Amino acid sequence: QVQLVESGGGLVQSGGSLRLSCAASGRTFSTDAMGWFRQAPGKERTFVAGIRRSGGNTAYADSVTGRFTISRDNAKNTVNLQMDSLKPEDTAVYYCAARGDSKIPLHWSGYDYWGQGTQVTVSS
Repeated sequence: QVQLVESGGGLVQSGGSLRLSCAASGRTFSTDAMGWFRQAPGKERTFVAGIRRSGGNTAYADSVTGRFTISRDNAKNTVNLQMDSLKPEDTAVYYCAARGDSKIPLHWSGYDYWGQGTQVTVSS
């Protein structure tokens, strides 16, 4: 089993920045690909960004490209999401996810492990 714990959410004004972190524990060799998803009230959970263990391959949703940056520290078993130029439409619960191989699925069903989520609220 893999446990994922997110941190770093909060309330920020439009144009501001937040940095989310996800700490993995347990069978961390099963976290080759890790990703961030978000879910707004009444909406489906959608892909935000993903990264492979090597760190050299990343993927982003079009809506966050150029504003968000995903990174990981394999020695610490953490993955981070730096969010800049935040907009009110970025408001959602953000979830960390992991899977055991190097693919970066864009759909939530492609991931094996999930964190509990952290709330991000961007005020206008």
